[in-house]
Amino acid sequence: HMDEKERVAEYIGKIRASSEMLLSLINNVLEMARIESGKAALKTEVGNLKRLTDTIQAAFEPAVAQKGLQFSCTLHVEHEYVLCDKIKLREILMNIVSNAIKYTPEGGSITVDITETEAEKPDYASYRIMVQDTGIGMSEEYLPHIFEEFTREHSSTESHITGTGLGLPIVKSLVNLMGGTIDVESELGAGTITTICLTFELPTEEQLAAHQHKDEILEQSLQTLSEKRVLLAEDNDLNAEIVLTVLEENGIHAEHVKDGALCLKAVQNAPEDYYNVILMDIQMPNMNGYQAAEAIRALPGKRGEIPIVAMTANAFEEDRRKALESGMNAHIAKPVDVSVLLETLSRFS
Repeated sequence: HMDEKERVAEYIGKIRASSEMLLSLINNVLEMARIESGKAALKTEVGNLKRLTDTIQAAFEPAVAQKGLQFSCTLHVEHEYVLCDKIKLREILMNIVSNAIKYTPEGGSITVDITETEAEKPDYASYRIMVQDTGIGMSEEYLPHIFEEFTREHSSTESHITGTGLGLPIVKSLVNLMGGTIDVESELGAGTITTICLTFELPTEEQLAAHQHKDEILEQSLQTLSEKRVLLAEDNDLNAEIVLTVLEENGIHAEHVKDGALCLKAVQNAPEDYYNVILMDIQMPNMNGYQAAEAIRALPGKRGEIPIVAMTANAFEEDRRKALESGMNAHIAKPVDVSVLLETLSRFS
């Protein structure tokens, strides 16, 4: 049906939805494996709760509009900035809100409210995150099992709503990792209320100033990406084609080599200021990404100082640490999120 544009678009949409579901399942299984192995750790940095709620609203706007849901996200806080693991906190909220949207019929409503509560000690702030929906709800008998892996109530499976049965166990584990609590109230046919209580340390004035300065630099850098030259070391032709297309569509000059040895040779043969950033795969023939990074760091002059970004399916925290120890400056997990790629590149512009 290559000549039938609408049908092809429909098929591509179905392929994308299926692949996103599969990716979600793989990521959730890996996440649970990492949590259960004790390797999950918090990466604490300055986070902005207002930006978090804006992200949640933007992320779910298409799904909310498609189902005709009423969606509101409110923030009642004195301290907008906290020290937290921004990615894991966002993952908690994304999982809860995603469930609410998934199990709320058309025309229903979902409210997300983050309210600051009284903290028990100075220099800390406590928050109550409440997500309430008018969805299909859960029975009293099923509620004790909601945090068990791969469990789903019959009402959700019978309604043909896709899910892995891992979202809430992951949320529970992450909330526990942050030292918080989670409580779920639900009634079959009447909706669900999820309440999460978390406490975060507040940033110092110096930390806050450094964070805001970083945001200003990032905004300026994003405007100058089109002037940059990137060297991509990637042995998989399909991965390379995707990344090169993304870079070129954003006005970035990009070159491609197929392994670490060729990457090292390209850097050695180019003028000192030629490449602004190197995107480095890890598992490559002849010379892997770690070896290539170490070899480039040993080069004299500016060649040895080129920013190197690992771009790899080796996505665990220990892989990120190994990349940094080999001399790389940052780490991006595959499959590549375009916004994350551009934001990371902008740091080194």
